[in-house]
Amino acid sequence: MCSKALVLTDINKWFGPIHALRNINLSINEGEVIALLGDNGAGKSTLIKLIAGIESFDSGHITIQNKSIDKQGYNVKNARNLGIETVYQSGSLGEQQSVWRNLFLGRHIRTRLGFIDQKQERQQAQQLLQKLDFRGVGANIDSCVSQLSGGERQGLAIGRAMLFNAKLVILDEPTTALSLGEVEKVLCFIETLKAQQRACLLITHNMNDAYRVADRFVVMDRGTIVAEYHKADMDQQSLQQALLSAVGRGAA
Repeated sequence: MCSKALVLTDINKWFGPIHALRNINLSINEGEVIALLGDNGAGKSTLIKLIAGIESFDSGHITIQNKSIDKQGYNVKNARNLGIETVYQSGSLGEQQSVWRNLFLGRHIRTRLGFIDQKQERQQAQQLLQKLDFRGVGANIDSCVSQLSGGERQGLAIGRAMLFNAKLVILDEPTTALSLGEVEKVLCFIETLKAQQRACLLITHNMNDAYRVADRFVVMDRGTIVAEYHKADMDQQSLQQALLSAVGRGAA
């Protein structure tokens, strides 16, 4: 039996008179990759912000790693403490700082005297880059982030989530505006997460990327989940047709 990394039950969210999320029910297993699909305005961004603790929810129930969440006190810090890390499309890296400093940005390892333990951070950074199979400029922990390619930057952000033992990694359009070679790097990073039994929620408009790495496909339209499909049940063409049909029904 698979352990649940996240369970959402009857989640609702309003922005004033706008019912942004309607009775959302979703669960993610450890080691599972879910592709969250839908047009712009479907509610995907609101949902991931809610899971990440940025937005509150008005009703419903959230369980993370078998722990029930208090909706009044849930925030980004709580989410991180429970193993949820989010990699946003806009990125959150310090362009002029080194690779190893970015990995520990805001969460440094400290000595007993309270100083930053640079030796320990550098060692852990080097081990992580080797595990992720970084090459070239990206393999040097002293490289400036501004020197990295788009795929390497996404990989660094994903690596930071791994470093802090994330149980669920949320990826917001991680392959947007990347070359085919860079997309391949990012998809390999996602497969590494899965191999380590970390759950992944992937937001993407690219069906090729989604079908390559996802186990399950959840479709949103106008704040609701309108369909859910398993990769084992259909090929990519059938999935594409099913998605078009599902969104059409949701808009009707």
